[in-house]
Amino acid sequence: MTKAERASIVQKILEEHYPETPVPLDHEDNFTLLVAVLLSAQCTDERVNKVTPKLFQLANNSKDMSTKSPEEIYSIIKPCGLGPQKSKAIHKLSNILCDSFNGEVPEDIKALEKLPGVGHKTASVVISQGFGHPAFPVDTHIHRLAQRWGLTKGKNVRQTEKDLKKIFQRDSWNKLHLQIIFWGREFCQAQQCHGIACKICKATFPKRSHPFSHKKP
Repeated sequence: MTKAERASIVQKILEEHYPETPVPLDHEDNFTLLVAVLLSAQCTDERVNKVTPKLFQLANNSKDMSTKSPEEIYSIIKPCGLGPQKSKAIHKLSNILCDSFNGEVPEDIKALEKLPGVGHKTASVVISQGFGHPAFPVDTHIHRLAQRWGLTKGKNVRQTEKDLKKIFQRDSWNKLHLQIIFWGREFCQAQQCHGIACKICKATFPKRSHPFSHKKP
């Protein structure tokens, strides 16, 4: 089976299961989305969604957030983990948005990547889910699934992102990113499927009988 054939199977099954792909992080606008995505690093979306209502009650725009101390922010976001770093990043990026972008989140992935606490994956999520521009944010979970399904041999998330962008049509990237996340959480977990149990793993590699060995990012 070719990579293109496996990709077609993956997309077909994902579309059947997830015809709609709501953004899993609760947000009001691009600023609150940016903050929520930043908080989601090494933290579940569920926990972020429990924390952000109180945070956004404190401040839901860059101007107001820039006036809050990192300590005030930390007192709210502590359950998300990496609180000291994240609180400082949120404070700093809010000031930068006010000073350099009139308080608005820039519609430019390179500008986003330069903000404190915002890496390529976070910037890609904001560009795709916030602004609607084609992007394919790849984290370690999507990297793992893409390897299991034979869509990449990349040893890191950057290479996997490049490979997925080559395989799938540009206008499908934003939806596929979310569909793959949903599938991984529901059917293809790291310690349960092992590349041999879920419908997509069975369809893409029907003869695989032993747990798949991943190349770590």
